[in-house]
Amino acid sequence: MRIFSGHYDGPTDFVKHYGLQKGGPVQKTIDKSVVEWCKGYCPMASGALSESPNSVTDFGSGIIKYPGPYAHYQYYGEVYGPNIPIFEDDSGVPTTFRSIPDSTKHPTGRQLQYKTDKNALAGSFWFERMKADHAKDILDEARAMAMEVANGGGK
Repeated sequence: MRIFSGHYDGPTDFVKHYGLQKGGPVQKTIDKSVVEWCKGYCPMASGALSESPNSVTDFGSGIIKYPGPYAHYQYYGEVYGPNIPIFEDDSGVPTTFRSIPDSTKHPTGRQLQYKTDKNALAGSFWFERMKADHAKDILDEARAMAMEVANGGGK
């Protein structure tokens, strides 16, 4: 199958013809695709973490952002402390933890335990795990957008 044909006045013309320029439709497609595919790998309690890139990411920049310190420790899968245990029942086992006000948190060396009842693939390093499973899917979506732009659409 022949993908590229025609006459182009240098690489800039070619890049623009296929929507490959920085911030262009192909990069926006890749960025949005990455966010969507990552949702299946993000820890899931309320869904706020997996949706957070939609409000802070500049789609087309090639940089996906998950804001806040919460995203950082969830991504790396390590418990940060010090923390205060919270007991919400009479079992004697803490049900959750809260930060000590005005304290600086540090890695503890303990791994987070992710709940997988709402999201079976939830865990740390979700981008790397998603990419291992779906890089081809993302490239296929990017290729389809490039062809759509080349054919006069998708801009």
